[in-house]
Amino acid sequence: MALKYAILALSLAAVAGCGGSGGARDVAAHETASAKAQAASASWWKPKTGVSWQWQLSGKIDTSVNASVYDVDMFDTPKSTVTALHAKGRKVICYIDIGAAEQGRPDYAKFPKSILGNKVDGWPQERWVDIRKIDVIRPIWAARLDQCKAKGFDGVEPDLADAYQNKSGFPVTAKQQLAFNRMLASVAHQKGLAVGLKNDLGQIPTLVKDFDFAVNEQCAEYDECSALKPFITAGKPVFHAEYDLPLSKFCAESKRLKLSSIRKTLDLTAKRQTCP
Repeated sequence: MALKYAILALSLAAVAGCGGSGGARDVAAHETASAKAQAASASWWKPKTGVSWQWQLSGKIDTSVNASVYDVDMFDTPKSTVTALHAKGRKVICYIDIGAAEQGRPDYAKFPKSILGNKVDGWPQERWVDIRKIDVIRPIWAARLDQCKAKGFDGVEPDLADAYQNKSGFPVTAKQQLAFNRMLASVAHQKGLAVGLKNDLGQIPTLVKDFDFAVNEQCAEYDECSALKPFITAGKPVFHAEYDLPLSKFCAESKRLKLSSIRKTLDLTAKRQTCP
């Protein structure tokens, strides 16, 4: 850090020597503009606990659902749908699978074959990626977030952020997963987007400060919902979905923990049940 500022001081001195005080003023003005730009990019939506949500990743988006937050597919959802939801006062999250590469996505070829691993269990068209190759994945992630931002989305849900707990085909460690997940959050915030931590319960205490909300599947079925408390304590919502349990089996605990819980079908159409 000291070396960085020493170099900056030498640069300012050189500019002042060549161009007088006007040159120094130009540099100072540039630095001020840069600082303002960074401050602007650091502003993003910060959702609160208890907010209602809808999660739909297949079929035509039903914009009539009474939910404050929508989580929909980034590639398949047109800007006009995001605009329509905003007109209804909704916030909109773009779903992006980044822990795996999905065949059929327009940028699939950008994932080098060398970083493609095992097929994702239950999803034969998806292959885990080697998240240790952060420098390879970061530009793909950033380009996707640019599309997300251009369509007007408010936040992003990065899926498959727990390769270290799965048979990805790569020896990913918990430490490497932390680095990857923090990269996802950092780039999202640089783009002015809120970002959610998907599942990855074991790393919540470490990552809660880096993420703005959590997205969880089936914590009630597996008796894991208490692991999400750090998000609630931090005033950040937990968007929770169950597939198999009836509402009567998880709504009481969800209310006690202040989770934003819904029951969905596995294909994630518009169909949705909420706690009474």
